[in-house]
Amino acid sequence: MPALRKPRKKTVVIASAVLLALFLGWLIAAFQLFYNVHTSAPKQADAVVMLGGASKERLLDAMMLRFDLDAPYLVISNTHTPGNASADDYCDTHSNKAVYADVVCFSPDPMDTRGEAVALASLAAEYQWKNITVFTSSYHIERAGTLMGQCVNADVTMMSTSPQFTPWQWFRRFVIETGGLIDVNMNPQCESPTDVHEAPAVNQWP
Repeated sequence: MPALRKPRKKTVVIASAVLLALFLGWLIAAFQLFYNVHTSAPKQADAVVMLGGASKERLLDAMMLRFDLDAPYLVISNTHTPGNASADDYCDTHSNKAVYADVVCFSPDPMDTRGEAVALASLAAEYQWKNITVFTSSYHIERAGTLMGQCVNADVTMMSTSPQFTPWQWFRRFVIETGGLIDVNMNPQCESPTDVHEAPAVNQWP
């Protein structure tokens, strides 16, 4: 019996070491993909886009960059969710297209990044945008950028904002974004960047 316990103990030790190595490898990769994010320098854009969620973090940066680049359009994902409250309020107060023709608010369908990518493909085709700058949180850059590349027939520059998260919140985001990134690569939203002719719902007064 003692002779059997020793091989089992060795197997457990080896398995634990392998699992630990895999976990550490994933953690390092997730840190680079979702935390230590490097984006391209801003360049001239036809539209600056803020993706939905964390609007307290994203909206002001998007507006300031739009001003710096003198971009013709500010585009906002209007999701009517608690995390997007300030952006939704901005859309509500800038919905008169006769006055605010340079502000485009849209409601993605479905209400997620996949829906935003499809909606932006439609808007890019409708407005004939050639260059778009898209703002989102750093942890979201990789997944959102992948979806934009799959769907939007324009040159897309991804720009990140930096959320103030606790270590636990970052770890949770690492897990969520890893699953999301695997999903969008295994199940692309669009087969190729193309002009989508069905326009998204754009919020405006008659």
